[in-house]
Amino acid sequence: MKIGVYVINLARSRARWDGLSHRAGELGIALERVEGVDGTALATGSRSDLDMKRFLRENGRIVLPGEYGCYRSHMLAVSTFRSSDYDAALILEDDVELVADLVERAAAILQAAPEAELVKLLNHRTKWFRLKATSRLGDEIGRSVHGPQGSAACYLITRSGADKILKSLEVMCYPVDVALERGWHTGLAVFTVRDNVLNLSPASKTTEIATRDDYRKGKFRGPRRTITHLLRTLDYIRRIRYCLS
Repeated sequence: MKIGVYVINLARSRARWDGLSHRAGELGIALERVEGVDGTALATGSRSDLDMKRFLRENGRIVLPGEYGCYRSHMLAVSTFRSSDYDAALILEDDVELVADLVERAAAILQAAPEAELVKLLNHRTKWFRLKATSRLGDEIGRSVHGPQGSAACYLITRSGADKILKSLEVMCYPVDVALERGWHTGLAVFTVRDNVLNLSPASKTTEIATRDDYRKGKFRGPRRTITHLLRTLDYIRRIRYCLS
């Protein structure tokens, strides 16, 4: 199995790429750089691939420029992989810490769960985990009933998974980390690992998307969030049914 490793990196964050590619060289991992979309440099009116009304309704807050750029960057990375001859790909953000056996563990995960089309390899939380399989290298693969799990910093995707993402997620309605988990909507066979295959690096402490204060300031208050709470409850029910299926 041929697995490509793609790293999303903004033009203004060249130091991150230099550090990550140097480390990859030490570990013998071949990286391919995907220049990220800088959402802060785009005019608001250019977001034709964003369903603004649905985003506001489903998420209960405004769209931040950085997360729009992040979403488009991931779609670009998936599209770049789909145009290659790789069987599968690892999509990474540039604030992760590489491990020497990353590609080998990814291959073992797909061997253990051949039906998987997307496997999240880094999450902020994994609660109520339901085990599906264990790879020959010890990674436990399954689904987390509680979510969203947070983070799109590292995931494994197959060609069929890429096809479904490019078709169903062409228009942004959610932040990319949330959108990738919604297999009940996209039709993807989405799984996760119980324990992270790799972790975030110290560079992650300096965000290029938005701070917690930015997210907090953008949230709606009071009755305006009522519909969001209802929709999230319905989505949570769908998540549970998907994870238990």
